[in-house]
Amino acid sequence: MKNTQTGTLGALETSTEKGWQKTDTMWMLGLYGTAIGAGVLFLPINAGVGGLLPLIIMAILAFPLTFFAHRALTRFVLSGKNPSGDITEVVEEHFGTGAGNVITLLYFFAIYPILLMYSVAITNTVQSLIVNQLGWVAPPRVLLSLVLIMGMMTIVRFGEQMIVKAMSVLVYPFVAVLMLMACYLIPHWHGAALQTMEVNQSSGNGLWMTLWLAIPVMVFSFNHSPIISSFAVAKREEYGEEAEKKCSRILAYSHLLMVVTVMFFVFSCVLSLSPDDLHAAKAQNITILSYLANHFHVPVIAWLGPIIAIVAITKSFLGHYLGAREGFNGLVNKALRSQGKSVAPNTLNRLTSLFMLLTTWLVATLDPNILSMIETLGGPIIAVILFLMPMYAIQKVPAMRKYSGKISNVFVVLIGLIAISAIFFSLVR
Repeated sequence: MKNTQTGTLGALETSTEKGWQKTDTMWMLGLYGTAIGAGVLFLPINAGVGGLLPLIIMAILAFPLTFFAHRALTRFVLSGKNPSGDITEVVEEHFGTGAGNVITLLYFFAIYPILLMYSVAITNTVQSLIVNQLGWVAPPRVLLSLVLIMGMMTIVRFGEQMIVKAMSVLVYPFVAVLMLMACYLIPHWHGAALQTMEVNQSSGNGLWMTLWLAIPVMVFSFNHSPIISSFAVAKREEYGEEAEKKCSRILAYSHLLMVVTVMFFVFSCVLSLSPDDLHAAKAQNITILSYLANHFHVPVIAWLGPIIAIVAITKSFLGHYLGAREGFNGLVNKALRSQGKSVAPNTLNRLTSLFMLLTTWLVATLDPNILSMIETLGGPIIAVILFLMPMYAIQKVPAMRKYSGKISNVFVVLIGLIAISAIFFSLVR
């Protein structure tokens, strides 16, 4: 009887472990939170200005483009021998110390500038809310930026689980407001956007050029590579050999949520405005919510814009912090190891937190214009790490070879090359 009870309990425990857990939901929303930031408020303008036909094609490509690339990067992190090894350790294991150092450096400098950009963005957004919506005098920028960044860093101090939990909680109001806005615009839908379909159909070159330049917009609107390494490590510690299947399932649900909510919002915005309106919004360099507030004369949208942006920036800051910390820790560990030294993980995390706090505070206070250029230059690095490096590993690393021969691999490489070429074209034209 005892054996039977033990066996039954064991079976139930195994069944529970293989089922969907609360932590899976938390990570699913955490992945969403990292990917869908304030950039989604510019996506309807950047993606819709080329017309409805490219937007429809982009909507079809959105899920495979996002899912296959991030799944491959997750598999790459899981292919390492060390169960707790992050992406910086796996790169060194597979490609050697020299290549590991270079890729770790590139990984850090691809994510860290985005973290700096978010520190500037949240300071500007809150400052604008205080002045324009509340009608108050803005506090000194040096104090405002310090309070805001320390607030976000306080969440960081409670550890990775708290970061992911905070991000998953922030997702709910963000998605709710996006969907409410999208539904609010439905009565304003009209056929003006269909005019651009006729133009694009009569000019094949225009369609393909629009799609080519729009691919990077899609890639980085749904990019959450900075949190993938932490996600993979956490799931491997939780599920062991079942981690790959669990990660793929969580990624699929998260990406489906991303594509459905964001593309519905994008289409609703584009269908409620004319092509001229979208060009005007692009020329004014404002978020779609700011333009909609002015266009429809609805003050509540003007209030929602900065609030949504603050929520979006906060959760994206937290997600990118995990990647930036990983890269910085990797650089420090490699530098110390070359000198035969080491540092305790907790001590290193505290030093990293201090470094991030001081540098993000400094940059948020100074508000330099160079940040957008650094972010653009970091784009190709992210594309290489997200799209090309895992595909290269599939061909060269024995632990990854079981994923070879898939048509999805060819798709990921093509999207990566298209994104990189389009980014460089945008820089030089």
